[in-house]
Amino acid sequence: TNCLTTLWRLFKNLSEDQRRYEKRLIFEHPAFVPLCQQLLRDSRRMTRGDLVFSLHAVVNLGVPQNTLLVQTFLRVCQEKLNRLDNRYVSVLASTLAGLDKDKNVSALQAGLRLLVEQRIPDIGDIFILQNLMRCMGKDAPVFLKKKLEMAVLKEIDHLTFPNAQRVFLALAAMNYCSIPILNACSEKILEICCDLVVRLCHNAHYRNVKLFSAVANYVTSTVYLWDKRQIILFLSAFEMLGFQPSELMDIFAEKVTEDPEFLNLKYLLIVLRVYSQLNYVPRGQKHLFFETLHSCLNKYLPHISNTELLKAVYSLCILGYLPHLALDQLLQKDNLDELLQSGVLYKEQKERMLHCVKACMELDSPSFTKPAFVLTEEFSSLVPFNLRKAREALLELLGDENMFRQNVQLLHKYHIDFEIRMDSERKKVLPVTATDDHADSSVQRLAFLFVPLSAFCVGTTHPQGKLAMKKRHLNKLGYRVIVIMNKKFQEMTNEDAVEFLKGKIYSRNAFPSSEVNMQDNN
Repeated sequence: TNCLTTLWRLFKNLSEDQRRYEKRLIFEHPAFVPLCQQLLRDSRRMTRGDLVFSLHAVVNLGVPQNTLLVQTFLRVCQEKLNRLDNRYVSVLASTLAGLDKDKNVSALQAGLRLLVEQRIPDIGDIFILQNLMRCMGKDAPVFLKKKLEMAVLKEIDHLTFPNAQRVFLALAAMNYCSIPILNACSEKILEICCDLVVRLCHNAHYRNVKLFSAVANYVTSTVYLWDKRQIILFLSAFEMLGFQPSELMDIFAEKVTEDPEFLNLKYLLIVLRVYSQLNYVPRGQKHLFFETLHSCLNKYLPHISNTELLKAVYSLCILGYLPHLALDQLLQKDNLDELLQSGVLYKEQKERMLHCVKACMELDSPSFTKPAFVLTEEFSSLVPFNLRKAREALLELLGDENMFRQNVQLLHKYHIDFEIRMDSERKKVLPVTATDDHADSSVQRLAFLFVPLSAFCVGTTHPQGKLAMKKRHLNKLGYRVIVIMNKKFQEMTNEDAVEFLKGKIYSRNAFPSSEVNMQDNN
């Protein structure tokens, strides 16, 4: 056993190529077959620890599962199962998780589940519990998952934060997300959830809508148990992931309008960021909600920093709401100079935000009227690689490249991938050269935007804040906006792509009012 486990410890730290080479050397070594024969003869006389660790080592070294050695170890483990302590049970469960289903594996797994169920109340080591959760798998019976969850709840508050994160990740990965664990013990669980969801899921580009929905639904159903600060933490985590928990956001907005005093400047900035980036206006309380946030912002104007002021104004502008007092303070020359001179690292980001604010001041102003015509510029005749398929489909559909424009640049640096012009009844596409820069109300302009999945809230076609603002502004400039998920478009066949664009161009149902998602302040 010592020989095997030492081999495995050395073997597991090698690269994949080294493993293949060393595995061949191990299996061809003249002492390896006698060693296996000795293990086979002594299997029933081994101590329980030697038995479990020998099985673990031979399986991980790559000894085939259908060999007499592995099958004998499995049968002997069945015989001694009830005498294994919790640590050995954990190692055995880990070993079985790497084996294919066969008669002996299935029998041992069934016995193991019964044994684990009986012993759960007595297992005080949370890392053994974590390993058992992982090894029991996603298909473990619901009652067993529940028992493991409750055992974890007894121990998780005693862990350091990184260790508690790993346990929570095991729960999430194994679908242990009915999630009574979230409401378990203390604020630590909440912090674990938020920090884990943001840092692990966001950094790894992990988008599990089922997991996010489970967390959101649980928090919403138990919202009376959480204070407002805790709900803000959840909403901030979801915003980082681009996930919109609409029901929870409605409930929280109502809490804000009922009692805005709890919103210190830090929480106010988070709330503004969440609702603007997720492009969400609470149902039935739009104006009251905006006015409440605006009032809170005005309260902090005497001592707010210019950077914080820019963030707050930017968020409200994305939603189409113009906070006039805050704008007046932000656009004072001294404040603008200080804003752009401090922090060279973020200067470009601040300039982009200011540009967006100024665009909103013009286009979202109640006094703004739709221009008779819009000056445009064809930015480049070169089409990006990810738009070539769309260009070819438009050429095949319309027959001539004079029937559309590409890479169109508008005022306020707005960019359109493709522009098409049509008659008022949307039956005929007009050559762009014949309608350039003419004020003609009978001409309809279609703007095609091919955008990544990240421009939408996760699992939906609901645009996030900046895309919604761009659609709103293009609409005010006289465009009908067609937004297409480029990834899904690229997956279409050429024939399907042509039919898809044909439907978007000629169908009167291509622009339902809900698609525009305009948030105005009229």
